[in-house]
Amino acid sequence: MSAITVSRCEDTPQPNGKIASLAPAAFGPGHRWKVLGIGVVANACFSATFSGVPSTAVFLRSGYHLGNGQLGLVLGLLGLGVALSELPWGLLTDRWGDRYVLLTGLAATAAWLGLMALLVVPSALHIPGVTLLAVAFLVTGLLGGSVNGSSGRAIMAWFHEGERGFAMSIRQTAVPLGGGLGALVLPSLASAHGFAAVFGLLALASAVSAFFAWLWLHQPPAQDGPHSNANMASPAGSKPLRNLDIWRIAMAIGLLCFPQVAVLTFAAVFLHDFGGMGTAVISASLAAVQVGAMIMRVWSGRFTDRHRNRRSFLRLCSALSAMAFAVLGLLVMASPAIPAPVLVPALVAALVVAGICVSSWHGVAYTELATLAGANHAGTALGLANSFVFVAFFLVPTAIPGLLILVSWTGVWLAAAACALVAWPIFLQPASLSSACPRSQNRGVAVEHGKLD
Repeated sequence: MSAITVSRCEDTPQPNGKIASLAPAAFGPGHRWKVLGIGVVANACFSATFSGVPSTAVFLRSGYHLGNGQLGLVLGLLGLGVALSELPWGLLTDRWGDRYVLLTGLAATAAWLGLMALLVVPSALHIPGVTLLAVAFLVTGLLGGSVNGSSGRAIMAWFHEGERGFAMSIRQTAVPLGGGLGALVLPSLASAHGFAAVFGLLALASAVSAFFAWLWLHQPPAQDGPHSNANMASPAGSKPLRNLDIWRIAMAIGLLCFPQVAVLTFAAVFLHDFGGMGTAVISASLAAVQVGAMIMRVWSGRFTDRHRNRRSFLRLCSALSAMAFAVLGLLVMASPAIPAPVLVPALVAALVVAGICVSSWHGVAYTELATLAGANHAGTALGLANSFVFVAFFLVPTAIPGLLILVSWTGVWLAAAACALVAWPIFLQPASLSSACPRSQNRGVAVEHGKLD
């Protein structure tokens, strides 16, 4: 093994050419954990919407008198709204700063969900049409797209390179955290009190997270430094949208989200329609996926920070996810020959394992992407990736009803396996030296590794 000098990026470049100190006088060294906490809360609140609402699919279908095709369209438009808005929000984040974009998005999302709780809910006298419901979900996605890029850029600005994978992975636990809480709470809430309570609770959550963002989220104060201009450089250069590596990672992230979205949006329908399971089992199964994903995301962030193997880890996750969904598809195919007492727990276990495998890599992928772009352009790069992610949230629930007609649930899960397999070669291959920071930011920290990435 040889000693190799690795960058630490302990100062974060700012748009004005100054360097943001991570421990300025105005904020103690621990303030970055408050910023991380805001990112977690904000993402959890929006995740409870885009991941939690699909867990109410059975009640959404019956309450609004929707067919499977209409249900898929409505849920898909929620993802399409986020996909359309992610990149514009990311560009605005790099221009205006994290605080203003996150506050604007959270406040607007809270107001819109509150309006939906008043006007877009079924009652004994009136059932909103599918068009109104679809437009309402589309606007929800357009507003909620502000959360991801702005919170990710804030974390990139406040944390060292050696901590970013761990911090971003913690932030990404907010997605399964919000989805898990949504899966546990929202179906029962929809069943007992209707969708006015569902949308009202989600509006309240967004409003509370906006308050804490207003209280704690600030740009890191800047200080002059002799190498400010040098520190402005980023691995991707000044225009990340022209960098092929950033596009590759963003596209691979989107592809690997296709099977994940299939679990998030139609697992409840699969367990109900194919497995004949009730609300309690469905909620517990989806919550198990989310809890397992949270644990794996935190572990993967710490693991890849220590071993500097983000790219290898991402390719491994793609391969394992393809295998897990293939097993699920084959189990469904063989279900007529399996006794019911064995089949039901086997289906639940296979679905949970596949869901965890395909949900464990997000923090690592976003860290690698933001590091390639550089802190000043992280909002744009993350917005690009999330655009691909939420294209999946639009296409997958729209396509699944048609796949069910053509190839049943076996085809759905085998198609999910194929998407994960295609993502594997698109992720960047391991490099001899991790592209963590530009050499101009080198702090001369030597680490011994036989293979860093």
